Amino acid sequence: MPIDLQATSHFAAAPDTVFALAVDAERFPSLFRGYGPIPALRRITLHGPLALGVTRDVEGEDGVVMLETVTAFEPDRRHAYTLSRLRPPLSWLVRVGHADWTFAPRDGGTDVVWRYRFELTSPLAWPIAALLLRVFMQGAMRRCLRAMTVALDRERHRG
Repeated sequence: MPIDLQATSHFAAAPDTVFALAVDAERFPSLFRGYGPIPALRRITLHGPLALGVTRDVEGEDGVVMLETVTAFEPDRRHAYTLSRLRPPLSWLVRVGHADWTFAPRDGGTDVVWRYRFELTSPLAWPIAALLLRVFMQGAMRRCLRAMTVALDRERHRG
């Protein structure tokens, strides 16, 4: 039984601008600040140019380095990846996570939907994993989208 999460936001910027920020290995880590036991990101290290199939290391502020594998890359429209190489205690509950970002133009801006589907290690993990992920991971996703809004607003007002 997987656990599905979703966070959405409307940005007052074009899809190409929002997409560029969401996939920027230099800028994105400062925007994902974590929430509760979900750590903030320290850095993202690409193992090649961003494209379908490329992998990247995602290091949390807790020192844990997970692996993301890009499973969809459609500039300005969609970006998806699989999150693996999880460490305890999360790995006791979750085998892998599948993230999927979509970017759609609307009213001169962009609607973003960020979904995550987590595959559990066992049906017995569901009560604890559901609480942890639905409260803290989904909270971290929402905080991240708000931070992206602030960053894009700052860029727009500087330009």
